Amino acid sequence: MSSTSQAPSSGARTAHPDHLGHVIFIAAAAAMGGFLFGYDSSVINGAVEAIRDRYDVGSAVLAQVIAVALIGCAIGAATAGRIADRIGRIRCMQIAAVLFTISAVGSALPFALWDLAMWRVIGGFAIGMASVIGPAYIAEVSPPAYRGRLGSFQQAAIVIGIAVSQLVNWGLLNAAGGDQRGELMGLEAWQVMLGVMVIPAVLYGLLSFAIPESPRFLISVGKRERAKKILEEVEGRDVDFDARVTEIEHAMHSEEKSSFKDLLGGSFFFKPIVWIGIGLSVFQQFVGINVAFYYSSTLWQSVGVDPTDSFFYSFTTSIINIIGTVIAMIFVDRVGRKPLALIGSVGMVIGLALEAWAFSFDLVDGKLPATQGWVALIAAHVFVLFFALSWGVVVWVFLGEMFPNRIRAAALGVAASAQWIANWAITASFPSLADWNLSGTYVIYTIFAALSIPFVLKFVKETKGKALEEMG
Repeated sequence: MSSTSQAPSSGARTAHPDHLGHVIFIAAAAAMGGFLFGYDSSVINGAVEAIRDRYDVGSAVLAQVIAVALIGCAIGAATAGRIADRIGRIRCMQIAAVLFTISAVGSALPFALWDLAMWRVIGGFAIGMASVIGPAYIAEVSPPAYRGRLGSFQQAAIVIGIAVSQLVNWGLLNAAGGDQRGELMGLEAWQVMLGVMVIPAVLYGLLSFAIPESPRFLISVGKRERAKKILEEVEGRDVDFDARVTEIEHAMHSEEKSSFKDLLGGSFFFKPIVWIGIGLSVFQQFVGINVAFYYSSTLWQSVGVDPTDSFFYSFTTSIINIIGTVIAMIFVDRVGRKPLALIGSVGMVIGLALEAWAFSFDLVDGKLPATQGWVALIAAHVFVLFFALSWGVVVWVFLGEMFPNRIRAAALGVAASAQWIANWAITASFPSLADWNLSGTYVIYTIFAALSIPFVLKFVKETKGKALEEMG
């Protein structure tokens, strides 16, 4: 599955103002999948310590339960394109909504640790599907003149989903008297945290019935008249829709289906450009960003922060994440991808190094000394800010632009898979590494952030302002 990339006919370059509100609604509804992506992937942050306590498990087992969702993510991302090409983009969204709902209910009412892990995998599968189907659908229904801005809805929805999950967790923890296992609505607080996701999941499903199928998919299955009506809805009436349909058909027929075999070559199995894409994906995860979203409450509690305060800091961190993402969206086309990545790397090195320094001090009465505690807290927010305004957005922009047309789809698939695997490695290893040496763990993340600087300088080429056809 791929989004339309053909040049629009001259009459299709701008949407009629009367249609823009409708198009924004369609894009926002599709981006609800991104909201659930962010919400589901980070809501577990509020339940980590309660799960450890309830099931009396060590760090290694706990980490597997948290990280196992990422296996589902990888499978969902790998299969969503084929599912969407076979049954349509809307049906694919509806399947994801059902899976999100099942995962929320099951995670809130687990019998044991094994079925909690199973519900997490199902939720992960839905995340993987949403990560693929949302951007592709938005690209396919957006008028060309607004495609870039509407496409940014997905990333914005993800970071808002992360923030809302942390705010809800904090509110529920307060309602339960500051105890993650405190009673709330007949359940333990952490179960309610995981179950609340039913609300946006059902909303996502309902919204999917209110938006049209992708014209590109309809054309692919021979429903030209229906496709023309939807094109008229989103692009206005001043367009030759027979010409637009023919144009899309021509683009679909001329697209080359890249395969894994096309990526092979060079002296190290893959072509060099593919390794650069893999490198960007791995560095994005190996700086430890998802520790901030999956384990931040646990992290702060481990250095003596009150549970309610730790949940609040998780929320403030996610607000910083939103601010950084907005900064990236504003500057990625002005400053360029490469300078933004370098600025982000330098900022991350400073933030992570300060966290490593602060965590190297012994706890006094179960807490970090006051100075080190404040340094750790501020540095964590600095780290997230610099990640969000650079690598959080720039890597996805690079991966969408840097590969030659002939191998773009397959190379992007390999790089995205590398990202899920790297995410899993960091998520699964953090609790055990933190038990070993929390400061040492952050030294490792600092080293990866530092290594990303020469990697970008030497291997990554700027893609700003270049046509996709120029990527050699």
